[in-house]
Amino acid sequence: MSDNNKNNFMNESSAHVSNINRVLKNIKLDVMVNFIHSDAAGIIVVTNKVAASLDLQSISLLYLQENTNNPINSNIVENILKDNHIFNNIMLASKPCVIKVSPKSDIVIVWICYNLSLYIK
Repeated sequence: MSDNNKNNFMNESSAHVSNINRVLKNIKLDVMVNFIHSDAAGIIVVTNKVAASLDLQSISLLYLQENTNNPINSNIVENILKDNHIFNNIMLASKPCVIKVSPKSDIVIVWICYNLSLYIK
């Protein structure tokens, strides 16, 4: 992520915290984001605790699908996960949440919440 994109994201960090917490509350997790911090390694999301039975992953992706002008959305992310053999034993706890970093950014952050009990054998 470029410094410009990181700065744009951090300028709206309180709105991102609110959006992430709303999603976490909607999927009935006790985990809440306390704050978002930026350092040389990237953007760090600090939570109040780690979910016991669910795991939450975040990844950064380009906003537009490769070789198209179509934006990434939760259905596309879900289909990619279903089509990938690595995720055969994972059950999503909710639809992936896709948040654009900023209005002018070409990057989205995708939050994926999945059930660990199906993941760990």
